[in-house]
Amino acid sequence: MTRIGILGAGRVATNLAAGLSAAGHHITLGHRGRHDTAARTTGLAPAPRIAYADHRTTARTTDIVINATPGDSSLDRLTGLRGELTGKILIDVSNATRDAADGLPEDLCYPGSSLAEKLQAALPDTHVVKTLNTMLFTVMTTPQTLATPPTAYLSGDDDHAKKTVADLLGDLGWHPGQIEDLGGIDTARATEAMILIVPHILRRHGLKPFAVSLAR
Repeated sequence: MTRIGILGAGRVATNLAAGLSAAGHHITLGHRGRHDTAARTTGLAPAPRIAYADHRTTARTTDIVINATPGDSSLDRLTGLRGELTGKILIDVSNATRDAADGLPEDLCYPGSSLAEKLQAALPDTHVVKTLNTMLFTVMTTPQTLATPPTAYLSGDDDHAKKTVADLLGDLGWHPGQIEDLGGIDTARATEAMILIVPHILRRHGLKPFAVSLAR
């Protein structure tokens, strides 16, 4: 049982909060608004292991923090939490993109780099691990729903941090054979670039569960 903070209040954040809470972890959902309106605005039903707080409190009072904020503004938001994130694992599931007119990703904000690399450089005393950014948000917590077993990629410079994250993925139903450790944080630029295929899939098929996976 781990105290996990999730920064964000959208579908990704609330889906992860529900899944990790159901797995037995204590979750604090970091919300930019007032604490007393957080549960209503996120759409999550009250749960004994889900609390609500502002971003700074969430980062300070939890053991592991998940970045599920919009990727194009994540770097500025999390840089301001450098002290609170010192010594902690930061799981980055966001993609930093510029959107097309229809609201779907069109270009990368950091071509030749990645959001995860930028976060690691800005937060040198935090262990950044990139994962779960290559699938529709529903697959993050229910990988077994796909007909073909999906892949969850890991990128990060600290092996212990990646092992901890892999264990959390296991709590969400990911089997070890579905988790692919790509290496250091610089490998996140490869998985973040995969987002460029996603809008084409969504335009053709809608919000049907999918993952960009490795076939063997």
